[in-house]
Amino acid sequence: MKKFNIRKVLDGLTAVSSSSSATAQPGTPRENDVVQETLQSEHFQLCKTVRHGFPYQPSSMAFDPVQKILAIGTQTGALRLFGRAGVECYCQHESGAAVIQLQFLINEGALVSALADDSIHLWNLRQKIPAILHSLKFNRERITYCHLPFQSKWLYIGTERGNIHIVNVESFTLSGYVIMWNKAIELSTKTHPGPVVHISDNPMDEGKLLIGFECGVVVLWDLKCKKADYRYNYDEAIHSVAWHHEGKQFVCSHSDGTLTTWNVRAPAKPAQIITPHGKQPKDGKKPEPCKPILKVEYKTTRAGDPFMVLSGGLSYDTVGRRACLTVMHGKSTAVLEMDYPIVDFLTLCETPYPNDFQEPYAVVVLLEKDLVVIDLGQIGYPIFENPYPLTIHESPVTCCEYFADCPAELIPALYSVGSRQKRQGYSKKEWPVSGGNWGQNTQSYPEIIITGHADGSIKFWDASALMLQVLYKLKTAKVFERARGKEEKPSTDIVDEDPFAIQTLSWCPESRMLCVAGVSAHVIVYRFSKQEITTEVVQLLEVRMQCEFSDVDSPDPGGDQTPTLPTPGASSSPQESEPPTQPSTGSNSSDGPRDNIPCLQVRSSPLKQSPGYQVELVIQLVWVSGEPPQQITSLAINSSYGLVVFGNSNGLAVVDYLQKTLLLNMGTSELYSPSDPYQRQPRSPRKARQPSGALCDSNDGSNTSEDRCKSPTSGSTSPCNSDDDRKQKFIEKVKFKSRRFSKTVANDFAKMSRKISSSSEQKPDQDAKDNSFTRSRSSSVTSIDRESREAISSFYFCESFPRKADSVISPCLLVGTTQGSVMMVALSLPPGGDQRLQQPVGIASCGTMAQLKGGILTMGLLDAAGTLLPPSYEPWYDPNASDEEKEKGRRRRPASPPSSQEGQDAQFAVLCSEKQAKVVAMPSQTRLYKHNITETSFVLRADIVQMAGTNCITCFCANGHIMTLSLPSLRPLLDVNYLPLTDMRIARTFCFSNLGQALYLTSPTEFQRITYSQETCDNLQEMLSELFTPVETPEAPNRGFFKGLFGGGAQSLDREDLFGETAAGKASRSLAQHIPGPGSMEGMKGAASGVVGDLARARIALDERGQKLGELEERTAAMMASAESFSKHAHDMMLKYKDKKWYQL
Repeated sequence: MKKFNIRKVLDGLTAVSSSSSATAQPGTPRENDVVQETLQSEHFQLCKTVRHGFPYQPSSMAFDPVQKILAIGTQTGALRLFGRAGVECYCQHESGAAVIQLQFLINEGALVSALADDSIHLWNLRQKIPAILHSLKFNRERITYCHLPFQSKWLYIGTERGNIHIVNVESFTLSGYVIMWNKAIELSTKTHPGPVVHISDNPMDEGKLLIGFECGVVVLWDLKCKKADYRYNYDEAIHSVAWHHEGKQFVCSHSDGTLTTWNVRAPAKPAQIITPHGKQPKDGKKPEPCKPILKVEYKTTRAGDPFMVLSGGLSYDTVGRRACLTVMHGKSTAVLEMDYPIVDFLTLCETPYPNDFQEPYAVVVLLEKDLVVIDLGQIGYPIFENPYPLTIHESPVTCCEYFADCPAELIPALYSVGSRQKRQGYSKKEWPVSGGNWGQNTQSYPEIIITGHADGSIKFWDASALMLQVLYKLKTAKVFERARGKEEKPSTDIVDEDPFAIQTLSWCPESRMLCVAGVSAHVIVYRFSKQEITTEVVQLLEVRMQCEFSDVDSPDPGGDQTPTLPTPGASSSPQESEPPTQPSTGSNSSDGPRDNIPCLQVRSSPLKQSPGYQVELVIQLVWVSGEPPQQITSLAINSSYGLVVFGNSNGLAVVDYLQKTLLLNMGTSELYSPSDPYQRQPRSPRKARQPSGALCDSNDGSNTSEDRCKSPTSGSTSPCNSDDDRKQKFIEKVKFKSRRFSKTVANDFAKMSRKISSSSEQKPDQDAKDNSFTRSRSSSVTSIDRESREAISSFYFCESFPRKADSVISPCLLVGTTQGSVMMVALSLPPGGDQRLQQPVGIASCGTMAQLKGGILTMGLLDAAGTLLPPSYEPWYDPNASDEEKEKGRRRRPASPPSSQEGQDAQFAVLCSEKQAKVVAMPSQTRLYKHNITETSFVLRADIVQMAGTNCITCFCANGHIMTLSLPSLRPLLDVNYLPLTDMRIARTFCFSNLGQALYLTSPTEFQRITYSQETCDNLQEMLSELFTPVETPEAPNRGFFKGLFGGGAQSLDREDLFGETAAGKASRSLAQHIPGPGSMEGMKGAASGVVGDLARARIALDERGQKLGELEERTAAMMASAESFSKHAHDMMLKYKDKKWYQL
């Protein structure tokens, strides 16, 4: 029987109703008649794949010593499970409550989690996507501590009221056995002992339970006799308790920084009291109190002294000192400083049995923002090299890009240069968390993620096969001089913190050219080389992108046009070094406005550049008449043309990075018409009076005699009749605002507003922008004058027809703006070789090509068959290699497609904005298709991607919808309400890639990867890693002949006899509510096969059968009670009328 698919029906309905959404221009043939589209709705399905990075806001941790699996819980209810490198898993509690404690069922493939909402959950880890089997929600008491003994099915739960309840983890039902606080403490005690802070059984006697109360009382409870054997009292509050493995001693950590050691049979006073970090007074007095010791662990070794590991306990006079972990071994005490506060730690031991020598070999320390594993077996306690990608947040992520299906040689090349950057001094041993197995890799293509960070660093990650591994790290801040102190901080900064933060980047994978733009209005061009070089002088180009203060009247288009000479700051040749702070052409005096001064100072000393990315050129925008440069909103690089183009709210600039010259510096308004740059819509006087919303000054740095190389010149070079006082107030306002820029503003200013970057096809990404937000994060652009200042939002290099009448294609640049305009700029490139380095590149604006609603996000070009035409590129060659090797690597860029026949369109331009998408025929520039993507929201990110052998447009809207549109007809293929925009971070980092991949920063420390490909969703189970692997449980320690003879070994306990229903009875129904989990039976289908899996399935089936029998029993009992009541009433009636005659009735 053929499977019915609702999406096919929806596809048909969409095609019928497409006249309203995707309309063809009247008089032009439908492109469906020419281009056969193969993409259908069946190719798309949206689902999450994996999550990478450090668990955000961790709160608890557990380790399975047999399976070698580590679990971390967070304050948002998330669970992250880690095995060997590449084995990771993420799951989430629905309630979102904080995870306060985790307990593994060791070697059982299960995990118990206790949450802050007083619920406990049993997770099945035997399936690739863990699921909850059972939940238990406490109604009357708050959970404070849990303990599950090794190889036991009875879980002890301590509460805030001081009581202890016992749960059967197989059926998740409460036992009737309860340890009440008033029976545990002495009857003479008048105060409540406080919450339960510790529960553990004696390692040598399972029938004795040690209970720690917050007030300082510890009770050894006899489970069989249901009474307290011993009570241990101390004046200070308890934080944790740890047993010696022989069960004769235990250690308590206290709130005054002391450790008390108690002999089990001597409750009167501690056997020893020590203050590890306290100063010992000479007169024998009590040492000064220290900070609380939050946790202590006591681990024994067969061959030497025991280890005592503790967190906290530092002296109060160590103000400002970082968190420390203390390792006490014999007479030595090592204090290990951590970079962040300690959340929890666990000592890893060779045996899972608590009654054997523990033989500790490592300590896992969970910090607020890091995970550290310390090797206890080597001198100096070195740390292990962490194989997980937990350093995403080393500096806050400010932008990211995702490239799927990259050139195969890229990852080995990046890895080879990145491997030299690794730190030394790690432990020589293998990473101890080594459980689980990798999934089957069904995706053979390489994937790379690039992240830009607040400190100016850029990281390249290998993201292939659902894994993540850092390849290479580039520090862009090395190019600049660093201020050593706050007093040396340059006054020209436009951000208070993180002046090197990466704002957007453009990368060409084929040529390996990289271009980055930072928040201080700087652009750096990098080349990739495998050889180390020392750059004596960093090549620098300063650009003066000026915006004038204009009066209400625009310059008269018919009047004389006065050519504008290049300003001193707009250099057309590289400067040998950074100009001094007060150059002859600049001004930075305290009484005058800053002018011609960049925000950062390029280093003047020689720069040693390691193999990898090396600086080719630094471009800086300078201050203009007291106004700081506007931050860069869009960026693109093309290796075939040797050009870099960037834009902001003042206009755009084109730089030839081969000749190190500025080719074009043009205001946005001048792009609209090649004949008259000022022919535009009249502005209202209210808008025109905003000083910073005026015309932009054009500074063309190209010195060429060709007409098409000349940019339109502005009609005025000085401010018009603007009021001087008002202008001065505005400048002061700019100064004041620019000083107040903070890291938060630099990261998340005013709207989803960060242009993120361009992909390998030079599709520049757009910031999320909306009419209610400012277009630039620079402080001088206010929301009032935003409308009159149009920013450049997108670039796309291509080979197309610059003008309608053209019949031969040539290099072009498509320019998109925040007001929805798409302009075409023609490029005239000299021949290759030496001529390319000597002759100038010609540039000519060809006017507006199309107009869309909302800012332009992405642009692309299709050929007549509907195939995407990527920007041309130059294959990579090593710039520092010999000339012969360079010539081998360098080849001509891809040949141009055939020219257009007369009257026939040979290409289709694809344009996508915040509101709609259009397909325009080239060279006729007639609109073929239009689709309104959203009316009530706006698109944050759009990309043209490869999918199933063809192409489509992918969009992510601010309302959370993810959509795909076919090309060229713009048919909707997918529309899923996935993730409403709740954080600027998502808007800034969301990006699509080829072959159905996408990702975003779901928290400050984690990436969430998703797929919109049906094929990937179908293969996801095979691709995911396995957490549980069948492993034999180690043998129990040998009791020895004499211990067995005289009863000195570990005492076992039949907990079933004590806690089972027959002995303990039923628990109160109102105490806790049992909630069957979604994975009860479904989860077991994916459990491990074999005897263990069969037994588990049978156990679950029996549990469910038992639950049904219990319900039947309750119904039977209710019917019996009803029958008994009826019998009683009948008997009463009989007695009432027994002695009465018939006439007395």
